[in-house]
Amino acid sequence: MNGFRVLATNHTSFTVSDLDRACAFFTEALGFEVISRAPRNPALIESITGVEGADIMVAYVQMPGHRLELIEYLAPEARGRVESRPCDTGFAHLAFDVDNLDAALAAAQVHSVRPIGEPTVIDKGPNTGNRVVYLRDVDGITIEFIEKPA
Repeated sequence: MNGFRVLATNHTSFTVSDLDRACAFFTEALGFEVISRAPRNPALIESITGVEGADIMVAYVQMPGHRLELIEYLAPEARGRVESRPCDTGFAHLAFDVDNLDAALAAAQVHSVRPIGEPTVIDKGPNTGNRVVYLRDVDGITIEFIEKPA
């Protein structure tokens, strides 16, 4: 044993370019709740992240059984953008079970979260028989919707 144990998953986090837009998708399209939204102490964030001049606004979104942290960096001025594909090492996505894939796609579309593939039925593994699709928002965050057969 390593002398410690993991007690729980606290949250998953994504950096976004527009916190208002990101929160609108998760609340309006998916029905989740923003439970906290506030700036952070820049010196503390610089210490935690190692990003010089970091200044952020943070929102926490409560999802069923999990919490999502969305971070918008207000500074430093020089920031990059991750452009990864599902085949690239380090790629990540959030997967949600939905009861109506077509309705979920329509709700996401209103927030410019668009499919990057076609809804497809899985043929192997724990999701066999489920209909799935990947979607991507304007920041490159990928969402997977999974619909179990009726």
